[in-house]
Amino acid sequence: MNPHDKAHELAAALKESEQYKEYMRIKEEIGKNPELTKMVNDFQEKNFELQKLQVSGQEMGPEMMQQVQSLYGILLKDPLSAQYVQAEVQFSLMVNDVYNIIAEAVKTNE
Repeated sequence: MNPHDKAHELAAALKESEQYKEYMRIKEEIGKNPELTKMVNDFQEKNFELQKLQVSGQEMGPEMMQQVQSLYGILLKDPLSAQYVQAEVQFSLMVNDVYNIIAEAVKTNE
């Protein structure tokens, strides 16, 4: 059994999942609207910055937190971007589950 072959099979299975297909369908729709694309990208950039701070143990300022929450609130007001956020969350949860399964399988017993 070759792990690389299994990884390619896993990647193909992820791409065939309903979560991925829905995420990509909505992402394509978002891409047709430059204003909505910019809003989504802005939110993702700010959210990523916030996550980097959290992972590094740095404290995030209330201003940054407010910016992310404000952008999130704006995104949820638009039905398509709200669907996009939901689809992205669903796909991310699935990928996270897969990662946890792999991590558990290779975990050493201490």
